[in-house]
Amino acid sequence: MGVANHEAIKQFQSLMDQIDQPLKDTFQNMHQGYPNETLLRFLKAREWNVSKAHKMLIDCLQWRIQNEIDNILAKPIIPVDLYRAIRDSQLVGLSGYTKEGLPVVAVGVGLSTFDKASVNYYVQSHIQINEYRDRVILPAASKKYGRHISTCVKVLDMTGLKLSALNQVKLLTVISTVDDLNYPEKTETYYIVNAPYIFSACWKVVKPLLQERTRKKIQVLQGCGRDELLKITDYASLPHFCRKEGSGSSHLTGSGTAGNCFSLDHDFHQQVYNYIKHQAALSEPTAPIRQGSVHVDIPEPDPEDAKIAKTIESEFQKFGGLNGLSNSLNGLKVNGH
Repeated sequence: MGVANHEAIKQFQSLMDQIDQPLKDTFQNMHQGYPNETLLRFLKAREWNVSKAHKMLIDCLQWRIQNEIDNILAKPIIPVDLYRAIRDSQLVGLSGYTKEGLPVVAVGVGLSTFDKASVNYYVQSHIQINEYRDRVILPAASKKYGRHISTCVKVLDMTGLKLSALNQVKLLTVISTVDDLNYPEKTETYYIVNAPYIFSACWKVVKPLLQERTRKKIQVLQGCGRDELLKITDYASLPHFCRKEGSGSSHLTGSGTAGNCFSLDHDFHQQVYNYIKHQAALSEPTAPIRQGSVHVDIPEPDPEDAKIAKTIESEFQKFGGLNGLSNSLNGLKVNGH
């Protein structure tokens, strides 16, 4: 890190020393004992512009307070059948760790349907997994590997990606905006696997529009990506859809549901669900657990992202009828999270 970057962090620290106590409290819960590393993430997200990074972080802290994000891990989604339906239609999971100790997060982009619950439930579940990653998974990985680990790698499975499945534009954009503005720079690398032709054709148009910092994080692998991913992780940590070459994957591929990291029966999701139920019991031991989703205010998208979205949309008009896909790809845009 250069002298200028050290100076930027010092200036940022000075500004953060002046914030009100409620903001300081939620910042402490957010940085988990690593304030400078958190400031660094926001600086990177705003190209080392201290005033822009400061505004971004303050907006994030206010969003956390207004939406009680510090307490979201004490708000389980019940009944369990509803949560199972969410897990079956919002495909995400933890398959293991890289050789360097980074969590490997698997995302079933092409086969997620988001059609079993309201938008609020899917946003709540997404934020809960983010918070569980930041408050439980990453601190445990740091302790195990003896160094601070603050990022993960994501393996995005494009199996099943087709126009008919891409009707969730609003939801994907909402999730992308929450991540971009409140969880920046949490992903080291994005590996895209099982990419059909439709993705490859669209990627050629999208790629030049992304910031160089974002482009460098994205690797499109051949087939299921097994051989390339085995360079960074062992076989046991591969997502189930990366374990054999072939014509792609079903989200139920693997050694039953226990081998499918998207399933509620997988160890990771069992741990998350039990943790949230336990936190709820601790916070209100005598009260029955409330049913209903948590409503989270969605921040306005970053103006630069909105501009990229418009460019993507006009570019995709050339594909004839693919403008819906352009919006969805923008919603999935891996900009910094």
